[in-house]
Amino acid sequence: MITSRAIVLVLCALCMGLGALAQAKKVEKEVTKLQIGVKFKPEGCDEARKAKPGDTVSVHYAGRLVDGTEFDNSFKRGEPITFELGQGRVIKGWDRGINGMCVGEKRKLKIPPHLGYGDSGAGASIPGKATLIFDTELVKIA
Repeated sequence: MITSRAIVLVLCALCMGLGALAQAKKVEKEVTKLQIGVKFKPEGCDEARKAKPGDTVSVHYAGRLVDGTEFDNSFKRGEPITFELGQGRVIKGWDRGINGMCVGEKRKLKIPPHLGYGDSGAGASIPGKATLIFDTELVKIA
């Protein structure tokens, strides 16, 4: 004979399983496309010049893994990275995520592996298949 306690336990187990499945699907969805969050947009940014492919841009950044491990930080070094936007000189997630920014704008980029360093990773600090999180600030458009 099945007791009401057994039924409650089975229902709880089913709910936990469905919750875990939903969470797994959410994580899978999060790492399949670039996510761009605007953290700060200076006044007048809508009318200002925006970074576009072919522009040389200078960007400050702090990069970390999803577990919070920081792997690089130009803010701490006091020297932004300078590169030509849209020319493949940086990871694809950066070329896409910096595009359209104005000077002084800050964005948080969550970059899936296929737009970052892919299966191979980069050096000892970025493992293969890593989702990358960057806090960025556009310093200059040349």
